[in-house]
Amino acid sequence: MFAKSKKINRQYFGKEIKDFWEIPDLIDIQTSSYEEFIQKERLDKGEPLLNQGLQEVFTSTFPIEGGPDNNMTLEYDHYELDEKNIKFSELECKKKGLTYAVALKARISLNFKDTGAILQKDIYMGDIPLMTERGTFVINGAERVVVSQIHRSPGVIFKYEKGVFSSRIIPYRGSWLEFEIDQKKDLIYAKIDRKKKILGTIFLRALGYTTREMIINCFYQTETIKVPSKKDAREALIGRVFSANVVITDENGEEKRLFRAGDEIHPHDLDELVANKIGEISLIKFNARVHPNKKDEKNPSLDSKMIVNCFEKEEIIFTKEGADVSEEPSQDACLAKVYAVIQTGDPISTEQAQKEITGIFFNPKRYDLGRVGRYKLNKAFDYEDQSTDNTVLTQEDIINTMKRLIEVYIGDQPLDDQDHLGNRRVRSVGELLTNQFKTAFSRMERTAKERMNLKETETLKPQDLISIKPINSGLKEFFGSSQLSQFM
Repeated sequence: MFAKSKKINRQYFGKEIKDFWEIPDLIDIQTSSYEEFIQKERLDKGEPLLNQGLQEVFTSTFPIEGGPDNNMTLEYDHYELDEKNIKFSELECKKKGLTYAVALKARISLNFKDTGAILQKDIYMGDIPLMTERGTFVINGAERVVVSQIHRSPGVIFKYEKGVFSSRIIPYRGSWLEFEIDQKKDLIYAKIDRKKKILGTIFLRALGYTTREMIINCFYQTETIKVPSKKDAREALIGRVFSANVVITDENGEEKRLFRAGDEIHPHDLDELVANKIGEISLIKFNARVHPNKKDEKNPSLDSKMIVNCFEKEEIIFTKEGADVSEEPSQDACLAKVYAVIQTGDPISTEQAQKEITGIFFNPKRYDLGRVGRYKLNKAFDYEDQSTDNTVLTQEDIINTMKRLIEVYIGDQPLDDQDHLGNRRVRSVGELLTNQFKTAFSRMERTAKERMNLKETETLKPQDLISIKPINSGLKEFFGSSQLSQFM
């Protein structure tokens, strides 16, 4: 017989590890994205809506002005989902071949400026498909899922491709603004929507940087020095560049310009400085730059004469056209040049050209970086204000993009990898629907403006101006025939 084994008490000193992990919610991306779009929970609780998704579509479209002398305005108050009147459940819709959806209603008011009358109405804006608990939609009785899309992230990117250094500001919606460097002539050019190149300084003048001094102060640090009395010390100034105009007053009390900002100092210029008893001059500090990793200087000076070279190229361009190059190119002339590139056809007035050019990048209705794009620009240029509320371009963005591209070209800053996943992002169902609705609402806006001009104002009501056909057709196209809407 075998002896009975004695039971041994074992002590376990290791860390207790669970044998299983909780399964994550695999459809959370879909459900969360759709909730951000429709904000159903906030509507149910009566909480104020965030400016995102469907709410953003309404606020970006309204108010709509039109009619004779723009005397009518359509204004948006709020929207609601008519869940009480949903006729069929999800299961019934599958059986009957129907779409599981909820009616969207919006409170719209029509204001007459001339009489002060206000007509308000809750208007039916169409049926929005509801998402099931499984992250799907029931469309015409069939269960469908909207596939998330990966795309190039809005923001700014700096690259070297096909022998060209270039930068590109990619918006969420709107025109692309690119800059590229001509390495042979050491110049920087701007391109709008990949059209003909525009000299960088001409583009800046069109945006309001009308003088050389203004442009120089955007890109360089400057210093004011006394003109040395000794000839040997003065010769050290040869090759330096003026950062401000050098002006004297003649016998008649009139100002006369000796040198312009951006002019390079030559040996014979030194004699003229002495002859006119110029005591101080302002110069560009080309070597006043910091290491890219240091943050102690927010506005380092460029170590490149590229912007100065652009001033010389300006003279050549305008000399060929017979302009007086003794004076700086006017903003009107630069506006005309930029407008001729982006819009072919008959020339228009300066005011219209300025309105068109500034509208391309600074009008929220035409240009949108999106919160992601604004975040990317804030991060790239290390802005103190990291808010993502402003989603249009600023002049500071344009200057910093040009400046960074030149720094990349001379080796002070690294290139970006455009294929890196950090420069890609996922667009889920809520964002895709927002884009679809924005397109539909822009068509609805055009229809409303046309009706304001055609119909008699005395009998007009808000519902007479709002057409839901673009919304219904947009939803039908998105869920019915879009490549991103797939059968389960």
